Amino acid sequence: MSEQTIPLREHLVNLKSCRHGGLIQETSEKYGIPEAEILDFSANYNPLGSPFEYPKSGLDLDTILQKTLYKLREYPDNRYLEYRKAAAGFVGKGEVSAENIIPGNGSTEIIRLVVECMLEKGDEVIIPAPTFGEYEVQCRILGAKILQPDVETLEAVSDEMLERAKILFLCNPNNPTGKLLLREKVEKLAKRCEAHKTLLYVDEAFIDLSDPAQTVADLATKSNYVFVMRSLTKAFYMPGVRMGFGIASSEMAKALDKARLSWNLGALANTMGTTFLNLEGGTQNPYLREARTLILEEGKKLKARLDRIRGFEAGEVNVNYILVNISGCMMDSVELSERLASHGVLVRDCSSFPNLGKAYIRVAVRPAEENKRLISAIGDVITEWGQDRSKEELRQVIEKASEKGTSGGRQTCEYYPCHFEGQDCTFCFCPFYPCKEPRTDGKWVKSSRGEQVWSCVDCYYVHKKEIVRQILDCLMQDGETEELLKLAWKKVMEPLLEGKN
Repeated sequence: MSEQTIPLREHLVNLKSCRHGGLIQETSEKYGIPEAEILDFSANYNPLGSPFEYPKSGLDLDTILQKTLYKLREYPDNRYLEYRKAAAGFVGKGEVSAENIIPGNGSTEIIRLVVECMLEKGDEVIIPAPTFGEYEVQCRILGAKILQPDVETLEAVSDEMLERAKILFLCNPNNPTGKLLLREKVEKLAKRCEAHKTLLYVDEAFIDLSDPAQTVADLATKSNYVFVMRSLTKAFYMPGVRMGFGIASSEMAKALDKARLSWNLGALANTMGTTFLNLEGGTQNPYLREARTLILEEGKKLKARLDRIRGFEAGEVNVNYILVNISGCMMDSVELSERLASHGVLVRDCSSFPNLGKAYIRVAVRPAEENKRLISAIGDVITEWGQDRSKEELRQVIEKASEKGTSGGRQTCEYYPCHFEGQDCTFCFCPFYPCKEPRTDGKWVKSSRGEQVWSCVDCYYVHKKEIVRQILDCLMQDGETEELLKLAWKKVMEPLLEGKN
């Protein structure tokens, strides 16, 4: 029998898809933590919760479900007239009408629709890095070639690159960096794209939680080379019901509306989406305005706390998530996110984003008490890592000393600054930490969480060659490590400290 092959286009077989969802259940099963106790900072939603949890909205979920119930036995009206009218009114300014709206089953379906209608195999698209991964996935399915400039230099993309590309994707605010381009800068980019007949695809999925005044929705109605996408998932904290829409010129919207999947919005998405979009005030309704205020206030506080953690550098606060550079931390993003998950706190490991490697995590901005729990969990994880590392270092030190009959004699520490010239860094991590003994010159200090933690940065004892040798002599005896550490403290450290009484 001949070898079986998959009857698909060859490039699809090894395609890497974006993986989202299911993390709470997966974490619960892996670590035995009840789902209700897991805090998800990896997903970026409205920190106020859904409109049904916001009393001032006046919305009741049961009422909407009852309203939808009888519609489940019939096909939706594929024109989605009420939904399109509500979407046009939501983006405001009176410059967008229902004929400019293409209803979508969430952002990914809208991305797929546009690329399917525009791209052929071999076409080139511009997708800056790092940014939302679904653009690349959907374009690669069509066989497109990806041009990937750095997202920070996107405004200065070359004319030559624009001339080659069919589509330029712009996520504004960008995911995961949080960078928000002001409207005038997007307008300039749109004019350049139109001059080169390149579609500017503007993803405004997060703009309602950032600054809706920067939208370019109206530009899309006037040009065949600007397309704007909006999502209700983030702004209304309803990811389980897929709702979104595209905005385009009347001519382009009409063609895309014919090409989209029929009945792409189910009855519940249609009813719920229309209800959300009809909230009085549109993007300026009290629910969204209060959410934006909360995001800025709590985001700045969260950034300040993150920046106080050694090795952490939090990015700008423009939207409901913050990109955090942890390259100075002792753990990479994979290990840090995994350890946090074991504590019931999920963050976004950004190693899947191009150009970021394992040096970044992304955290959502949530209410104050939940943000405090994130900081506390990070502190616990760092302490836990230090203890684990200390044990492993100690095991390796004893093992090497047993083989060579001498200390390692290292003169520099891998993780900490040098204490003095000629030091012995065999014990990069103090085997007695935390000794809580002030006579060592160690002391209690205030941590980034506001708690008192033991600091031994001023203690030099375990970096002196003669003391290292004496401690190792104790640790290399037969017995359990914990008992041998107690012996080393009693025989080596106590005599040294007695003179400081």
